[in-house]
Amino acid sequence: MKIAGLSWPVVRALLASQHANMVQYRAEIALWALSGVLPFIMLSLWSESDAGASLGFKGVGLARYYLSVFMVRQFSVVWVVFAFEEDALLGRLSPFLLQPLHPLWRYVAAHVAERVTRFPFSIGIAAIFFLLYPTSFWLPSLGQFLLACLAILLAFSINFLLQSLIAALCFWSEKASALERLLLIPYLYFSGWLVPLAAFPDAARTVCFWTPFPYLIDFPARVLAGLPVDFVAGFAAQLFWVALLLPLVLMAWRAGVRRYTAMGA
Repeated sequence: MKIAGLSWPVVRALLASQHANMVQYRAEIALWALSGVLPFIMLSLWSESDAGASLGFKGVGLARYYLSVFMVRQFSVVWVVFAFEEDALLGRLSPFLLQPLHPLWRYVAAHVAERVTRFPFSIGIAAIFFLLYPTSFWLPSLGQFLLACLAILLAFSINFLLQSLIAALCFWSEKASALERLLLIPYLYFSGWLVPLAAFPDAARTVCFWTPFPYLIDFPARVLAGLPVDFVAGFAAQLFWVALLLPLVLMAWRAGVRRYTAMGA
């Protein structure tokens, strides 16, 4: 069975080649993992203010939330727009378009391989966190863990499709990544990465949940941490955004390929 040129032998070859490539950059990936400790800094700030109870977090709930935010971010972060833009500018995209495999699958495989390489570093950082906050140690139940994995997978899918939609603009602009940076501010605040959404006024929180950002970090982090969350509404919203973004990406891709001209050497 093939989907856009994808078959099991192709999947294995893609993952093997991308993993070999990522292993060469494992020191850099370790730095990427370390650069994601911003939630721990925010935990220190919120802990100093004794705001956990007012935000609905009991006991060590705030620490577990921010650790879950860190883990979700580690496995849902996406950089396809920057890789795609570089390939388009340097002319590497042209031979990709001549092959039966859809180019976006290459970026999916690269992200999967990077997650595998990043995993031990992320676990190491989490272990250090538990050494510093021993009272916050917990292990999710199997059901909770599987639901969290599903929520993280859907969060990655939304993020990947959102960036792929912006990346498709590289067919028209040499600096489509600048648009991605415009999403950084709403992503920082509306996703729960910096501030728990419970800290927002009711009206602002309502507006927030009409965007895809809470389902990129806040929802899967709450699932992983075992905090109160509406599973049905959360998963339904994630599926909605995937269903909305996927056809938009495909339409933008088809339109872009029709007017693409190779750039670079």
